[in-house]
Amino acid sequence: MTATSPHGARLTIDLRALEANWRRLAEEAAGAECAAVIKADAYGTGIDRAGPALWRAGCRTFFVAHLSEAERARAALPEAVIYVLNGLPPGSAPAYRDRALRPVLGSREEIEEWAAFCRARGERLPAALHVDTGMNRLGLSPDAALALAGGAALEDVAASLLVSHLVSAEVPGDAVTARQVADFARVAAAFPGLTASLGNSAGTFLGARARHEMVRPGYALYGGNPRPGGPNPMRPVVRLDATILQVRDVPPGATAGYNARWTAPGPRRLATLSLGYADGYPRAGSGRAEAVVAGRRCPVVGTISMDLVILDVTDAPPEAARRGARATLIGEGLDIDEVGQRAGTIGYEILTNLGRRSERAYID
Repeated sequence: MTATSPHGARLTIDLRALEANWRRLAEEAAGAECAAVIKADAYGTGIDRAGPALWRAGCRTFFVAHLSEAERARAALPEAVIYVLNGLPPGSAPAYRDRALRPVLGSREEIEEWAAFCRARGERLPAALHVDTGMNRLGLSPDAALALAGGAALEDVAASLLVSHLVSAEVPGDAVTARQVADFARVAAAFPGLTASLGNSAGTFLGARARHEMVRPGYALYGGNPRPGGPNPMRPVVRLDATILQVRDVPPGATAGYNARWTAPGPRRLATLSLGYADGYPRAGSGRAEAVVAGRRCPVVGTISMDLVILDVTDAPPEAARRGARATLIGEGLDIDEVGQRAGTIGYEILTNLGRRSERAYID
């Protein structure tokens, strides 16, 4: 990012770190296949770049949320196995078949529609079965799934995978997790021919009972901590920098930003950054977020606006806090989990909202 760049901010995505994170998770999986979740545009990093990087690292199975994401993933990953977590929208079976995509079927209606399409085509097409063990969002109940085992409903379907999703795998000793692990094991035993997958990012670290034959990490791939409260075993993947547009000195009692929600407690030096909530940087971080200038943590002051953020750079070196210089909002020790916490949200939301207007730079 240069002084003449048409962009106000730069999102740098380290694909080498992404690949290293996949290898670390594959090692932790201890023999189970390590897939990759690349929904939400690969958590904001770009399906077209993140997908091939993960393929180079050794990943062969990918998960997205929507059919439109699957179509983008297929363009970037022509040989990969791609599952669509949000299931089979009515009438969409031909699109799945034509692009060699696999729906994750979570209801009798979806199973019946996919089976009818397979019969009509004279093909047994692959799909996954989704069992709901506690989320109460999508999926068959354990009893409904058990009722399908060995029955006629799946005769025309090449069922290939059994999945469920952990509610709170990141919480050590959580009773809900123990119940989910037990319920899923009971269903998996009734479908011995299917690959079973329960572990998400945090679940990958819960041992073999939560992993089964496949793990499906998402957030951890992109640098999020799968074990909150402990050291992060993952490498940071994203960095967000913004240009300083203007620096000014203000006297005690001066206010800054909309609604004058910050008042200078003494003589302060303020820097305005070319970044705002329209770029995905959370407005909820107003008065709580920080940025790094020349190695110094500088607080965000006033209300974050659509296109601008104000920093108190009084303690930063004057030669660094100047027009055209750079402030770091993610990186330099400010990881996505901390940025999320300071905004009262989670790193997932930060990641998936970034990059709307920012320049993107890939390290490959």
